[in-house]
Amino acid sequence: MGTAVIIIALIALVAGLALSYAQQRLPANDGDLVEQVNELLPQTQCAQCGYPGCRPYADAVVDGSAAINLCPPGGDDTIRRLARLLGKEIIPLAESVVPAVAIIDEPACIGCFHCRNACPVDAIVGAHQFMHTVIASECTGCELCVAPCPVDCITMRPLS
Repeated sequence: MGTAVIIIALIALVAGLALSYAQQRLPANDGDLVEQVNELLPQTQCAQCGYPGCRPYADAVVDGSAAINLCPPGGDDTIRRLARLLGKEIIPLAESVVPAVAIIDEPACIGCFHCRNACPVDAIVGAHQFMHTVIASECTGCELCVAPCPVDCITMRPLS
């Protein structure tokens, strides 16, 4: 009985190693690769890359119609991860894409909460009916907070 358990365990080990090797060596189907690229993107759905969201951008990256350096919220980290996944060269963020940060004119803020609800990364802090502010280190520059502001107290400033 002990021998049977050992044989089954060895078969399972060999099968697991073979599957692991096959997964690494065989090309993934494009749908799987699109999913992997999409998972590396920040999911802010900001459209700064020129596509309506992260999934369409992932599709374009995989089919070769878009470069891997068009995502300002993802920045250099995302470019490095995409390059590693796709076997491409690491390139700097596209010059046409200027990383920015949201700035709230705090005295003009009425505390409506619209910007905070629109922020996909929770970079805006404040309470309802009180002034809000942006945590600059968390802001991805997606601009999704600008349009909902009823008093136009949010501007985007390039990162220095």
